[in-house]
Amino acid sequence: MLTVKRRTLLQALPAAPFLPASLWAAAQQDSASSKQGSAGVYELRVYHAAPGKLADLLTRFREHTIKLFDRHEIKSVAYWTPMDEPQKNDTLFYILQHPSREAAAANWKSFQDDPEWKSVHEKSEVNGKLVDKVDSTFLVLTDFSPPLR
Repeated sequence: MLTVKRRTLLQALPAAPFLPASLWAAAQQDSASSKQGSAGVYELRVYHAAPGKLADLLTRFREHTIKLFDRHEIKSVAYWTPMDEPQKNDTLFYILQHPSREAAAANWKSFQDDPEWKSVHEKSEVNGKLVDKVDSTFLVLTDFSPPLR
């Protein structure tokens, strides 16, 4: 391990702002990677339900989807519906936790290939599709965020 005298270190500190941006970026990336490694990544998903179909979508989640998520190691953090218009009657927000983006991709593929999911999906949409659009955003916790359970 390299030893640095305290005086040498203190003398070098004023030069720190002039370090190459790539060193700063690498340090930040390492910090984000270590956070991802400990907490994994979070996925914010927003489902825009087809008109009049939010109740059916919530029923599908309540009775089937969450159980299938568990089977495919997709960890549910929380689910919300908006209190105010215009999203009140057609939007579902939820957050999932994954060990990594690669694990998320593998688990989603496994979920979508599951014969039970295919059956549930098909049966729940006999009277029309439940979802018009899905937004997905992957997130990592900031260094000042309180830890999530």
